[in-house]
Amino acid sequence: MNNVEQLQRAGTDRIVVRTYTALVVTGLLAGCTVGPDFKPPAAPDIAGYTATPLVTQTAAAATALGDAQHFSSGAKVSAQWWHELGSPKLDALIEQAMQASPTLASARATLQQAQEIYVAQEGAMTYPQIDAGFSAQPQRFNPIVLGQDGGAREFSLFIAGVNVQYQLDLAGGNRRTLEALAAQTDYHHHVLAGAQLTLAGNIVTTAVTQARLAAQIQSTEAILRDQDEQLHLTKERVRLGQAAPDEVLALQTQVEQTRAGLPVLRKQSQQNAHLLAVLSGHAPGEGRLPTFTLEEFSLPSDLPLLVPSDLVRHRPDIQGAEALLHAANAEYGSAIAKLYPQLNLSGNLATQTLIAGALFGPGSAIWNVLGQLTQPLFNPALPAEKRAALAAFDAAAANYQSVVLESLRNVADVLRALENDAQTLTALAAADAAAQGFLQSVQRQYALGAASYVQQLIAQQAAQQTSINLIAAQAQRLVDSAALYQAMGGGVS
Repeated sequence: MNNVEQLQRAGTDRIVVRTYTALVVTGLLAGCTVGPDFKPPAAPDIAGYTATPLVTQTAAAATALGDAQHFSSGAKVSAQWWHELGSPKLDALIEQAMQASPTLASARATLQQAQEIYVAQEGAMTYPQIDAGFSAQPQRFNPIVLGQDGGAREFSLFIAGVNVQYQLDLAGGNRRTLEALAAQTDYHHHVLAGAQLTLAGNIVTTAVTQARLAAQIQSTEAILRDQDEQLHLTKERVRLGQAAPDEVLALQTQVEQTRAGLPVLRKQSQQNAHLLAVLSGHAPGEGRLPTFTLEEFSLPSDLPLLVPSDLVRHRPDIQGAEALLHAANAEYGSAIAKLYPQLNLSGNLATQTLIAGALFGPGSAIWNVLGQLTQPLFNPALPAEKRAALAAFDAAAANYQSVVLESLRNVADVLRALENDAQTLTALAAADAAAQGFLQSVQRQYALGAASYVQQLIAQQAAQQTSINLIAAQAQRLVDSAALYQAMGGGVS
C-alpha cells in the first residue's frame, strides 16, 4: 500500500470514528425516560388509631408486672427493643438466633441474589458489550465457478477481532428496568428487616409463655396436693362415719379433673420449648436452652407511639409494599418504552489472513460499523404488555393500601389490648390480694382452733386458683408490650 492509499484509509477511519461518536453522543443527549416517575404514596391523614381517644397511661396494679405504662408520642423504637424487658438471658438468646436462624439466612441470601441480579443487569444495560473472537475456517475454492481454468485450491482463512455492541437507551426502557430491579432489592431488604422483627417478637412471646406455663404448673401441682390431702381426710371421715360416701366421690372428681389438667400444661410447655429451640436455630433435642421465669422480666414503663404518618416509614411490611409499588411503576414505564424507537450500534475490528502468523501484520485489518434504528409499527403484544403492566401497578397500589390498613388495625388492636389487659390485671391483683387475705385469716383461725384443717386446704386451693389467673394476666402484659414494639415497626435494621 502506497502513502496516498494509507492517508486515504486513515481519513476514512477518522470519519467513521467521528460518525460513531456523534451517534453515541446524540443518542445520550436525546435520551429520555418515558413513563410516570414514581411518587411515594401519601401518608395516612389521620391523627390516631382508634375511634375514641386512648388513655395517656395504663392502669396500675399492686402486683409484680403491674406498673402503669406511659405512651410516648414520637419516641423512637430502640434497635434492640427487647432489652427493655430486662432479661439478659433473653437478650443473649435473641442475639444468638439472629445469627443462627435459617429463616434469616434465607432472607439474607435472597437479598444478596437481588443485589447481584441488579449489578448484572446494570452492567449489561449501561455499558457496551465487548467480545473478542478468533476463528480458523478451512475452505475450498474452485476457479471453474468463475469461468477460470485451474484446479481446485484449498486454504485456511484466519480471523481475529473485537466486536462492540451498544444499545442506546433512547426512551429510557433500560433505566426503568434497572429502577424496577433496584426497587425489588429494596423490597427484599425490608423483607429481611421484617423477618428479624418477627423472629425477635416470636422469641419474646415464646420465652414469656414458657415462664407463664412453668408458674401455672407449679400452682396447679400445689392445688393437686391440697386436693389429695382433702380427699384423704374425707375418706378417713367416711371410715369413721363422720361423712357420706358421696363427699368422697365429689372430691375425687375434682382431684382427677385437676390431675388431667397437668399433662395439658406440660404438653404446652414442652411444645413451647421445642418452638423456642427452632426459633433460635437449633433442633429441639440439641443443646440446652435457657429457662425463663416471670420474676426475671420487667415491664417497660414508657412505650413508643408513632403517629400514623410516621408509622408508614418505619414498618417493614409497609415499606416493602411501597417498594413493590415502585417496582410496578418502573415496569410500567419499561413497557411504554418498548413502543418507542430502538437504536442499536455495533462495530467490529478484525484482521483476516491466510496465514496465522500474519494476523497482526499490515494490510490485514477489516472493520465495519452498523447503526440499526427500529420502530415498532404493528405488534399487538406491546400494547397488551403495557396494559398488563398498568394492571400490575393498580394491583400493587391496592396491596399497599391493604397493608397500610392492616397495619393501622394491628396497632389499634395492640393499644386496646394494653389498655384492657392492664385493667384485667388490676382486678385480678385485687382478687389475689383478697384470696391471700382470706387464706391468712383461715390460717390464723386454724391456729386458734376456730377453723378446721379442711377449711385451710380449701382456702389454699382458692388462693392458688386465683394465682393461676394472675400469672396469665402478668404474662399477657409482657406479650402486649412486645406486640406494640412490633406494631411500631421495631428498630431492627
